[in-house]
Amino acid sequence: MFKRLLQLAVFAIIAHAAYRVGDEYLTFISFRDAVRDAAMFKATNDEELVARIMDVASDYGVPQEESALSITRTERQVNIDGRYDKAIEILPSYFYTWRFAWSIQATVSMIVPPYRRLPNLPPRSLSK
Repeated sequence: MFKRLLQLAVFAIIAHAAYRVGDEYLTFISFRDAVRDAAMFKATNDEELVARIMDVASDYGVPQEESALSITRTERQVNIDGRYDKAIEILPSYFYTWRFAWSIQATVSMIVPPYRRLPNLPPRSLSK
């Protein structure tokens, strides 16, 4: 009887830790994908990109700091490196600080959105 209770307790502790780590890892993957989307479509310069990354971090509950970001650009490529530390509850009342490091290489879209039309273009005609 005692052996069975001990096995159940060990299983519960392992399941709890796996759930907590897995949940944070899924958040990390989703955050990284959202940053890639922001880099590809929503930001036109580095300041706007940093602001967008910080907004995405806030949305996902990620403790990202601006000082932990590094952005480099080439003609159509943007490279973003970042890292953050997050305390994860491995055991009840025991937290382990986990470092999440990420690196993104995104090809920047060259499509001009409709609200940013190029100057000196004739207006669009609705009829063909």
